[in-house]
Amino acid sequence: MGFADLSIAEIAADYSIPVEKVFSLCNQLGIAYKHQKTRLALEDAKAIISQISFETHPKGTSDLVGDDEDT
Repeated sequence: MGFADLSIAEIAADYSIPVEKVFSLCNQLGIAYKHQKTRLALEDAKAIISQISFETHPKGTSDLVGDDEDT
């Protein structure tokens, strides 16, 4: 397993969410951490980012331009 070279704090900053939210996601996903500077394994970082993306844009919603039809 490789390392993503991303810390919990960096993910929180990149996605404009509180560090506590990333801690919560780590707990939900069973990802071990010690503090906000913990460097994450690549698969762990991908799982957290995927969950953030899912919560931000749940399946079935779309942000595509042109979704509104003018008739």
